[in-house]
Amino acid sequence: MRIGYLGAGNISSQMAATIAKMTEAENYAVAARDLARAEQFARTWGFDHAYGSYEELLADPDVDLVYVALPHSHHHRWTIAALEAGHHVLCEKAFAVNAKQAEEMIACAREHGLLLAEAIWTRYMPSRKIIDDIVASGAIGQVLTVDANLGYKVDMNERMVRPELAGGALLDLTVYPLNFASMVLGNDIAGIAAHMVPIETGVDGQDSVMLRYSDGRMATMFTTMHTMTDRRGLICGTNGFICVQNINNPEKISVYDADGLTCSLREEIAVPEQITGYEYEVLACKRAIEEGRIECPEMPHEETLEIMRQLDAIRGQFGIVYPCE
Repeated sequence: MRIGYLGAGNISSQMAATIAKMTEAENYAVAARDLARAEQFARTWGFDHAYGSYEELLADPDVDLVYVALPHSHHHRWTIAALEAGHHVLCEKAFAVNAKQAEEMIACAREHGLLLAEAIWTRYMPSRKIIDDIVASGAIGQVLTVDANLGYKVDMNERMVRPELAGGALLDLTVYPLNFASMVLGNDIAGIAAHMVPIETGVDGQDSVMLRYSDGRMATMFTTMHTMTDRRGLICGTNGFICVQNINNPEKISVYDADGLTCSLREEIAVPEQITGYEYEVLACKRAIEEGRIECPEMPHEETLEIMRQLDAIRGQFGIVYPCE
């Protein structure tokens, strides 16, 4: 499967490093707004072609899958352009700026009968099934509460602080604990309470979100782009809890028994070795294309839309409107 990259930034480098070690996919073409940058990227990662515009890459008929690795503000335009050019698409998270854009992108994929997948890598990882199986087994009893945090010091990155690029913690970081909660508790949300602390440009630098579910369960989360956090996820049940080390790319899953005021470690589960973790979403796209699907079962379109609706609701409480909307 020949992959064409729109964007030659840091996340594209991580994907390129991953695919360079895979036999199922190929680093084929890369496009950037600056040809010299695209050519340097291509030399670094062994690409066959480098283009100085996104349009040139989309005109290449040998591209099997377009990887959209651009700022959030550009996802809608270039995903639709790729689909209209006849290419399957893997679009980085957050999938779009808002749910309306996401609906239009998905409608375009359906119209053209092409795969469109969101690159929210935690949905595709083996750790997802490990956690699901523990919860389903009843090992920790009835799950009542989920708590998660995610923080990195990335407030020096241009795309994180500029409103016109849909910057801020919400679309880049908060999307992960939202997905973590969704994978465990589902999406029957009765209420959302959200707060943020803005930075000088007006985007959110730190977020705090509480989800209340119709059946009385609850999820809490905080994210920050100013500091590193332990990135821990907790899944708490009536008989114990699960601790996930790093919700952004789970490294270890610990299961605890709990009885009254005490707890004890029952089991530690090592997550399978991986190249980087990006390989799972690529393999999922390859399988889906071969099966003639327009969405990946691991992250179907309705799940993408649901998370976008949650992000919209949270941002509505923040009072933030991006210039690109």
